[in-house]
Amino acid sequence: MIVLLLVPLLVPFAAPLFAYRVVDRLPPVAALWTLTLTSVVLATSCLASLGALLLPGALRVPVLARLGELVRPLNVAPTAVLDPAALLGLGGLAFGALVCCAVTVARSVLRQWRLLRTARSYAARVPAAGDLSVIDDDRADAYALPGRPGRIVVTSGMLRVLDPAEREALFAHERAHLAGRHHYFLGAAELAARCHPALRTVRGAVALAAERSADEAAALATGDRRLTARAIGRAALASRDTPPGRPAFTAAAATGPVPRRVAALLHRPTGHRRLAPAIALVLLVCAGVSSGAAAAGAISLHTSVEVAQGEARARQ
Repeated sequence: MIVLLLVPLLVPFAAPLFAYRVVDRLPPVAALWTLTLTSVVLATSCLASLGALLLPGALRVPVLARLGELVRPLNVAPTAVLDPAALLGLGGLAFGALVCCAVTVARSVLRQWRLLRTARSYAARVPAAGDLSVIDDDRADAYALPGRPGRIVVTSGMLRVLDPAEREALFAHERAHLAGRHHYFLGAAELAARCHPALRTVRGAVALAAERSADEAAALATGDRRLTARAIGRAALASRDTPPGRPAFTAAAATGPVPRRVAALLHRPTGHRRLAPAIALVLLVCAGVSSGAAAAGAISLHTSVEVAQGEARARQ
């Protein structure tokens, strides 16, 4: 049982090996869904395993064992493999990891919520034209601000950098972020990255997939891939000193590995490589193995607790 619960803690380290390959080889929307689903499943499985690992060590404490109504010792592994001291130590590590995850996730949610409220409040006070809010700031910046209604926030500095055609390409890019609800994908990847350090790389790949999806949508809307690539490149060069205080899940055309995105627009692939489905399948298998191991470990732990409580016959 203990070995099963350790699997979800180790599997996420394999995800970064394939994350950016998925973005390069799959269509952007498919890559976005695949990476986000994988990161959420891996993070959830990790938290479930940490919670399950905490219980065996806790139930070795006499007071907690009495509260759990255990009438015999909890047997979750052979004594030669894990003695009571090791179980207590493992439980302590699991408790510390869970507390760390809970604190970092709570802090991230509160901070991002405050930033979103501030950004929406500020955008509501500036001149607007339809879904466009223009901020008087010499620093170049533009991003999609989610909400009801969603808005495209752009600074006067960014408008001065781009010509009219490039502005339309930039606005099409940001509208694609709002239409695709990319803030949900970015928010999910951000929270998953707070649960396991290996998922930080996957968070970056999710952001790249969201930008590539919006790039393709903007190219389709303008009918000019070269124009879209030029608008993104110029916006990125101009936005080196962006205003602070933007929520992490707000997508922006000038973020991420811009040269990589520009190259993808200028050299449109005629087809996707044969390895693309296999790489995506590897990530999904990792997620399936992690969730399956967490579920099997939790079921085995539940059975062991019932045995220790005298509610079921010992199964050897």
